[in-house]
Amino acid sequence: MAHNHDLLREVTIASRDLRSHIGDVYAGFSQMHKAALEGGVLDPATKELIALAMSIGNQCDGCIASHAKGAAQKGATEQQVAEMIGVAILMMGGPGTIYGPRAWAAFQEFAAPAG
Repeated sequence: MAHNHDLLREVTIASRDLRSHIGDVYAGFSQMHKAALEGGVLDPATKELIALAMSIGNQCDGCIASHAKGAAQKGATEQQVAEMIGVAILMMGGPGTIYGPRAWAAFQEFAAPAG
């Protein structure tokens, strides 16, 4: 299943025209994104887990796909993601039981070996 891969492709395609009109906004966001998620006292995987939790809380499927991919690429483990989703469910209640599994499925999709 490549649902989240497809979602990220769709978002990228949909934003191209807008990006051509407000390139400085996108460039600024990209720079902030990079600065916020690079290593520091918190490692990049932890930062992606935080971003993924926020994505669950904001009920943003595109954000979930993006940060699930980032968490997988930065080496977050299944158990780390599962525990983070548990905290998201604690803080969100019912909506967390809907968007948490979406994040779980996205992480598993991006963490799966290519092939």
